[in-house]
Amino acid sequence: MDNSILVALAVIAVVAMIIGLLLSRRRGETKGSVVEGNRLARTAGALGVALRKAWSSGIDDSTWGEIEDALLAADVGVDAASHIVDGVRSTNPETAQEAKEALSTRLRGELGDGERGLATRSQPSVWLVVGVNGTGKTTTVAKLAKRLKDDNKTVILGAADTYRAAAAEQLQTWGDRVGVDVVGGQAGGDPASVAFDTLTSARAKGTDVVIIDTAGRLHGNKNLMAELAKIHRVAAGEGAVDEVLLVLDATAGQNGLAQVREFAETVPVTGIILTKLDSTARGGIIIAVEKDLGVPVKLIGVGEGLDDLMAFDPDSFIDALLEES
Repeated sequence: MDNSILVALAVIAVVAMIIGLLLSRRRGETKGSVVEGNRLARTAGALGVALRKAWSSGIDDSTWGEIEDALLAADVGVDAASHIVDGVRSTNPETAQEAKEALSTRLRGELGDGERGLATRSQPSVWLVVGVNGTGKTTTVAKLAKRLKDDNKTVILGAADTYRAAAAEQLQTWGDRVGVDVVGGQAGGDPASVAFDTLTSARAKGTDVVIIDTAGRLHGNKNLMAELAKIHRVAAGEGAVDEVLLVLDATAGQNGLAQVREFAETVPVTGIILTKLDSTARGGIIIAVEKDLGVPVKLIGVGEGLDDLMAFDPDSFIDALLEES
């Protein structure tokens, strides 16, 4: 073969390798970054801009009311906003930078220090995913499965939503895309039996993690909530349930707090997955959830793609919340 052709092929191979490494690095950054690609622009920028306006003319008595209004608009919550402003004001900041630093410290203090990692203690580890209709629950299940596969874990999904038309088919479609098995049941059948069958299959195959997708339900419907409790009992009876993850729509604002309370009274919620943060300027709901309910936010959804589910890092998020976009 002509030497010039060999050189050209070698150059192409080197270029392809470099591109591959860059793409791999970018995927890694996407998985670990809270504000990659500015996908949290609305959440990250709205509070920062409002605060800049609040102290643009210096720090005076009117500043504190404007800061509190900005926090309320970001869905931090009434009690938390008042507490934060009082704390910042007590530091007697003389400049906007001093006020911003004090605010950052206070916001971080409102967030808990609970475990934010996803537990995989049992074999198989069982994760129950719950939430109301429309929060992106089934899509989130698929994203969780993708994260686990990327970490070299084997996964099986349980389609315990036996009420919604085509729910099992939807989960099967996601399972096919991710490359994981899905166990379903008869339409209108007992969802707890699906949980049982999924665990049985997981044990037979030596699967690492079972994720059970439950039917979206109104948190005020006692019959449906009782059924959710039954699913948890069946799953727990077959082994430990390591995670009960509640998928919460960030656009629900303060109304989401009532959802968390009701679900937490029915099943032992271990963490929150906050979705649709890319489409709302109300990311302060994270602070309200953790401060009022003591349930840690573990993951945040910032898009529709399978990789658009990120680990929640409090420090990075507070920094983003105060940035101007």
